[in-house]
Amino acid sequence: MLQNFFILCSGADSSILKTCSEGEQNKYAGIGATVFFTAVMAFIASSYALYTVFDNLAASIFFGLIWGLLIFNLDRFIVSTIKKRDSFSSEFIQATPRIILAVIIAIVISKPLEMKIFEKEINQVLLEEKNEMTLANKDQLALQYTPAVEKLNQDIVALKGEIAAQEAETNALYNTYISEAEGTAGTKLLGKGPVYAEKREKHDAALAELNQLKETNAAKINGIETQIAALNTEYADVVKNSQPIIDGFDGLMARVNALEKLPWPPSFFIFLLFLAIETSPIIAKLLAPKGEYDLKLEDQESALRTWVTQKVRQRAQVLATDTALNEKIYTEIKEEEAVHAYKKLKAEELLKLQADAFHDLQVKSL
Repeated sequence: MLQNFFILCSGADSSILKTCSEGEQNKYAGIGATVFFTAVMAFIASSYALYTVFDNLAASIFFGLIWGLLIFNLDRFIVSTIKKRDSFSSEFIQATPRIILAVIIAIVISKPLEMKIFEKEINQVLLEEKNEMTLANKDQLALQYTPAVEKLNQDIVALKGEIAAQEAETNALYNTYISEAEGTAGTKLLGKGPVYAEKREKHDAALAELNQLKETNAAKINGIETQIAALNTEYADVVKNSQPIIDGFDGLMARVNALEKLPWPPSFFIFLLFLAIETSPIIAKLLAPKGEYDLKLEDQESALRTWVTQKVRQRAQVLATDTALNEKIYTEIKEEEAVHAYKKLKAEELLKLQADAFHDLQVKSL
């Protein structure tokens, strides 16, 4: 039963193959097994590739099965249509389109399995890329908030500068009236005289302004710090909301690009392996010697070709003979006087009927 199934996969004519030797049947069973397992590998690879796209096991298996059946049907058709000839070059030319297609299919099949084999290495490359993207994303988003935060910080520095300047002025007035009281500056009279009182009054007024300025600027600084905190919170929210997009950067195209960043020899040899698997049905058919089945198939086809050619020629001869006979018969009829007189009589009757019909039509129209 298994041999019959593989023979079916090879696309060979089972009715002819049954009349061949056991060795010939085993040869085509082997070719059919190669076609079958190539389709199985195509199914597995395409299912994994589609799973990385859809992230749905049922859909991946369904479309992978369709792809595997497509490859199976294509391989079976190509193998069954390659006829063994006496010249290997003619067979190779006949198989060239299939070999080109095999290269394309091998690339499509090998990439998903390469990504599975090198999954850990690809994940490491993707992790590094995600970290770089996260830092770049933060820097890019910071460009939208940093100027505003810096301007607010400058406003805080300016407000604190106003306080510091007022403090310096108040401290200077304090030192002035203390020096006046001590007699070390100003009038240089020891004690609290009128000048001392005047300077003390100026200091107290400046101190009151300083306290008022501190309260006013403190309220402004608190408001600015609240704006800065709001901007920082908004920036953190934007970064947090954009992070899932970066975390989801592990699709099929991202993994293919990550695979290309790994050393090429392992991927190249895996591609060669799948190229050999994909081209194995056609190679098996090309390398197989011309055997009993091929001779019987060629004999059957040549017999049919000869029979069809004979029928076409016979029809041509019948047509030529029938044409010659018709020409001869009508030539002889044309020369007979009785036929000529009868034809003339009928033509005269037809002309009279046409003239009468025309006359009646003219009378009705008057």
